[in-house]
Amino acid sequence: MNNTKRSVENLLFVAWAASIIAMFGSLYFSEIKQYEPCALCWYQRIIMYPFTIILGIAIIRKDHWISFYTMILSAIGAFISTYHYLIQKVSFFSDHTLACGRVPCTGQYINVFGFITIPFLALTAFIIIFICSYIIWTRSKEVAAL
Repeated sequence: MNNTKRSVENLLFVAWAASIIAMFGSLYFSEIKQYEPCALCWYQRIIMYPFTIILGIAIIRKDHWISFYTMILSAIGAFISTYHYLIQKVSFFSDHTLACGRVPCTGQYINVFGFITIPFLALTAFIIIFICSYIIWTRSKEVAAL
């Protein structure tokens, strides 16, 4: 039973680490590389940045119940990231998208191996947070019994 509690704490840490890396990555691109974020990038940041605080507090308090909320928010963030990635990579979506603001959402500041873009990196972080949160949520009854 103690292993379950330890694994939940480890998963909280993994989710928090993913959010920290995503936050500092986005700050690196905007503040050091001087890449101006588009509107969809801002929406992804609005969802990602609070995870660093929320999950950090959850780690300190050993609060596994936060996983319900992080699961929902990370799913929303993953949806936005997926849409943004499709706008960048699928011509059907890029041809039928509305104007995104001063910086076009179709722009690709980075394109590593032909498929890794900034929205792809955000999507990866959201998926990691979602999977960790889902596993924590499914184990929450077992941990509550401890």
